[in-house]
Amino acid sequence: MPRGYEEGPVAEEAQARIDALERGEPLDAQGAPPERAALFGSTEDDAEPHFLGWADEVDADELFESGRAWGLSFRRVSVKDSG
Repeated sequence: MPRGYEEGPVAEEAQARIDALERGEPLDAQGAPPERAALFGSTEDDAEPHFLGWADEVDADELFESGRAWGLSFRRVSVKDSG
């Protein structure tokens, strides 16, 4: 009778991780995806909070003070390598 979970892809992946550790290799060679601070908020065109721009490229204070955006928040967003 098959044992299911203990055999197959899950067991193979676990063994591969053990082998990598024994060789001194990192378990996650790619690492976590890069993250970037993004500014979200509401505007006259869209009252639902949405992406307004990257935190280092937009002036959140100016957007708020001018009344063009409100309910601002910064979030860490995963970004994919464009290269």
